[in-house]
Amino acid sequence: MSTERNIELNTSEVLWKLTDLYASLDDQQIQDDLDFCHQEADLIQEIQGKLDELEPAVFARTIRRLERIQENLGRIATYAFLNFCTQVKNAEAGAFQQKIKEEASKLERKLVFFNLEWAKMDQALAEQFLAHEEVATYGHFLRNLRRYADHLLSEPEESLLVEFEPVGTESWLNLFEKVLGYLEFGENKRSEEEVLSDLYDSDREVRRKAAQELTKGLQSQLHILTHIFNTILAEKMISDRLRNYPSWIRTRNLSNELEDVTVDALVTASVDRYDLVQRYYHLKKDLLGLDDLQDYDRYAPLPSLPEQQISWQECQEMVLEGFRGFSPELADIAELFFSKNWIHAPLLDGKRGGAFAHPCVPDAHPYVLVNYTGNLRDVSTVAHELGHGVHQYLARKQGYYNSNTTLVLAETASVFAELLIFHRQLDILEDLAQRRAFICQKLESIFATVFRQISMNRFEELIHNTRRGHGELSTEALSDLWMESQKAMFGDSVHLGEQYRIWWSYIPHFLHTPGYVYSYAFGELLVLALYRIYQQEGAASFVPKYIELLSQGGNQSPYELLKPFNIDLNDPEFWQGGLAVIEEMLVGVEEKLLYATP
Repeated sequence: MSTERNIELNTSEVLWKLTDLYASLDDQQIQDDLDFCHQEADLIQEIQGKLDELEPAVFARTIRRLERIQENLGRIATYAFLNFCTQVKNAEAGAFQQKIKEEASKLERKLVFFNLEWAKMDQALAEQFLAHEEVATYGHFLRNLRRYADHLLSEPEESLLVEFEPVGTESWLNLFEKVLGYLEFGENKRSEEEVLSDLYDSDREVRRKAAQELTKGLQSQLHILTHIFNTILAEKMISDRLRNYPSWIRTRNLSNELEDVTVDALVTASVDRYDLVQRYYHLKKDLLGLDDLQDYDRYAPLPSLPEQQISWQECQEMVLEGFRGFSPELADIAELFFSKNWIHAPLLDGKRGGAFAHPCVPDAHPYVLVNYTGNLRDVSTVAHELGHGVHQYLARKQGYYNSNTTLVLAETASVFAELLIFHRQLDILEDLAQRRAFICQKLESIFATVFRQISMNRFEELIHNTRRGHGELSTEALSDLWMESQKAMFGDSVHLGEQYRIWWSYIPHFLHTPGYVYSYAFGELLVLALYRIYQQEGAASFVPKYIELLSQGGNQSPYELLKPFNIDLNDPEFWQGGLAVIEEMLVGVEEKLLYATP
């Protein structure tokens, strides 16, 4: 089934070129790079306990050496991960990835002293180091490390935790990926991605069957998935307690360089506008001519929505035209991903579901993975991931430490790219019914990015706090909490059936990056605000500032990076402004004001 689809869409040969990193798993350069990392780490260990005695120039040289170690290790880890995620059933690929994780653990154990000594160094002495010309380049990175001072343990404790990391959360995450990678759904033994794609089919029976197949497949492994969830929840609970984090979300907010008040304002504003979701789905029920809207009807295309299958070449043209209409520079970078084989697109047995962009390391290039099935939604996904990829490509000039963008701003470029493609696609639709249907589809995408992610954030809040207060959670308990968070959003606009109760179990974000999902809502609402600024200022003024924002990577906090746009992230009215744009779109659909787009 997948092979036929790949041939139809011409994606069979759209495979990434991992030889840009290493020739093969047996490439001697991998071992040479590992040896370099260990030799350098051994030398750096000689200054353990003496960090505060170094001359500023020597301290700066130490930072550069640490960065080289991390970049070399990052290249190897990226290669191992990308090689594994397209063939999770391959034992050799899995063993290689595990080996690299264990090597990384050994290296981190040797170097853990640096973060501890730096974070706890006397403030006056630390400022002397930071004032040195050669250290100033790493100022933001180093100040961020010091923000964790109150949450670090002793050197022996930190070393022990690093030692156990490969057989802790990382091992459970590998199991999760393998369980879902091996799962086959329905009598045709389809992949997760193929079944989920059917939820967007115009035929209600196809959607209903897909929901049943997804549920049945998940149920067959639910005892394992429940155990994985509980184990990772418990490990985070223990880690947060040992590190004295006041809440389950605090470590994520710290890594995003956000104040708790900012995240609270975002979540509260979004939850307060769940009525937009309910208004829309009541309307959609009528537009579809249904007596009731079931959970498997949420993504049903409206009757007038163009349903043509889009080949990979057509997708490429749509995406690049959308980028080029905004900025030729960004389009030229995006084109590299197609021409230089930086994308993996076909549906394959054992390939990880979903989509992502991986930054790799600055002296290489990012990679993009999608599971392309040929619909308009997939075109948006390609644009989304290329937005990430272009952002990562531009930021690489900042170096390994400074190019790493916080998750909330990482979503900005991807969501902005989606919006560009949406307008490009909308412009070519002249039929009013088609335009209305297409705007509805975009609204649903925005709802998925804002409200669905916030509802999943509320689910995370429930499961983390319940696990901490009441112990291990049964499948039934997890499902009850899932339904509580989902019903709060949908109200009576969508009937959530019994099978929907366990659909928490296949979502990887809950496990890989706890607390991550609010970043999507942050990015969407921020982009709606940025796009309005773009419309008001015009390309000549806006585009250079926007490219500069992407090029800065993570060398400043989100608050500092957004200053050129006069955005105050702590102002509740800012978030309400983004939500007001969504309501304008909804009113446009309700009242057939088809020009009402953001």
